Amino acid sequence: MTSDNQRISAAFARVSAAGRASALIPYIAAGDPSPAATVPLMHALVRAGADVIELGVPFSDPMADGPVIQRAAERAIAQGVGLTRVLELVAEFRRDDTETPVVLMGYANPIERMGQEAFAQRAHDAGVDGVLVVDYPPEEVDAFAVMLDRAGVAPIFLLAPTSTDARIQKIAQVARGYVYYVSLKGVTGAGSLNTDDVAARLALIRRHVSIPVGVGFGIRDAESAARIAEHADAVVIGSKLIETMEQAVAQAPAAQQADAAVKAAGDWLSTIRQALDQVKRINAPA
Repeated sequence: MTSDNQRISAAFARVSAAGRASALIPYIAAGDPSPAATVPLMHALVRAGADVIELGVPFSDPMADGPVIQRAAERAIAQGVGLTRVLELVAEFRRDDTETPVVLMGYANPIERMGQEAFAQRAHDAGVDGVLVVDYPPEEVDAFAVMLDRAGVAPIFLLAPTSTDARIQKIAQVARGYVYYVSLKGVTGAGSLNTDDVAARLALIRRHVSIPVGVGFGIRDAESAARIAEHADAVVIGSKLIETMEQAVAQAPAAQQADAAVKAAGDWLSTIRQALDQVKRINAPA
């Protein structure tokens, strides 16, 4: 079994060895459309071409997330899914998949309630590979980053269009696995992409950051994913994936809703992977 922090680097190495321009990282909210469907959904995403899975930890006040992901979190919370259940779901996924990296994405409050040390150890034990906490500023998270690193869990951080050189340099010091560049100002699922702006910002980020740089926010279809993949080490896509599952659930009989959501997610993500596989990288890093 590959050790935790190595799974992320191994995933990016496989992408490079296959001659692919960019990794594919789908985001889903743990517990949505249901706790029972989460692990089958994760496996379906892997079959559809996911290289890494970002698993959202449901939180009642997801300030960085737009309405689509907020609804997903609310549905999960209504079914009793919190941080402990999320870790159980990762452990269940690991019984059949010891290769695909799983990155938890969420907020500080559930981790603070559990305790940072306890969380780092429990994340390791469950098979978590990375943790991205939206509201932990990198300037204030040195101790937590060390706890994660010691546990073999990569501390992952967001960069934004407004990030200063000083902020980028700080994140370069503490980040492991990959960094996540938020391509738009605002919340998840908002706005439209300017690929030239993204490419220019990635060039600036790479002056300081040596690990892979993924790009998310505003990627909603195969065309926008392919345009970003020309420049990014990974394409992160969440809101449109969740919308696709919502539509499938709305159209299915109650007894078939979970299966319909899983199938729709896998079918849609496979179209994104097919588009990415056709992309040639522009100005690939050495």
